[in-house]
Amino acid sequence: MPNFKADISDRVVALVRDILVQNGISADLEADTKLVDAGLTSMDMVNLMLSIEAEFDFTIPQELITPDNFRSIATLERLVAGQLAADQAA
Repeated sequence: MPNFKADISDRVVALVRDILVQNGISADLEADTKLVDAGLTSMDMVNLMLSIEAEFDFTIPQELITPDNFRSIATLERLVAGQLAADQAA
């Protein structure tokens, strides 16, 4: 399912980029770019979490809302893929 992963990646990158643009920041985003290094604040992280929940139509369980899961594009992709897989299995 390579397209599935690429779709998640594209959508996560777009959400992060939207928040950066709102802050007047343009940054090159690689999968392993630390989001705080790109310019996201703690409030931006909250907005990003809400945007991800809305974009992918699920609620992130409290125990998964950790700095490690919101470290980079790659960690967010894993979080989203895991949640989508869990939702499909339920």
